[in-house]
Amino acid sequence: MPSRNIKDCDYRLQRAYTLAVKEYRAQYPTDPQPFLTCTFRSNEEQLALYAKGRTEPGKIVTNIQANGKHNQKPAQAFDIAFKHENGALDWSPELFEKFAAIIKANFNGLIKWGGNWKNFKDRPHFEV
Repeated sequence: MPSRNIKDCDYRLQRAYTLAVKEYRAQYPTDPQPFLTCTFRSNEEQLALYAKGRTEPGKIVTNIQANGKHNQKPAQAFDIAFKHENGALDWSPELFEKFAAIIKANFNGLIKWGGNWKNFKDRPHFEV
């Protein structure tokens, strides 16, 4: 099972995530709140994700087969999602844009957001 522990990430991502969550909570206290869905995952887990929408049921969620940013120790990426107080998940693009704006304001150029990619929008993804 992939890790959700921020300590499995590069120190720059640890700093960025911790600060962004704190600022997000302060700025948007009534919005669904961010949480980590993935930091490190093994190459085997990465290959299983890559199979989705290709050789396994589901939609395509990654273009990386192995040795990607999540598959290194320390991980060079993290993924997030948002949760309502009742526990329901929220994948609204606006939430990711708010979080990404905080990252950009504090770590512009250091942390890249997958939502800015041209060919494959990956809003939950942040990487060094």
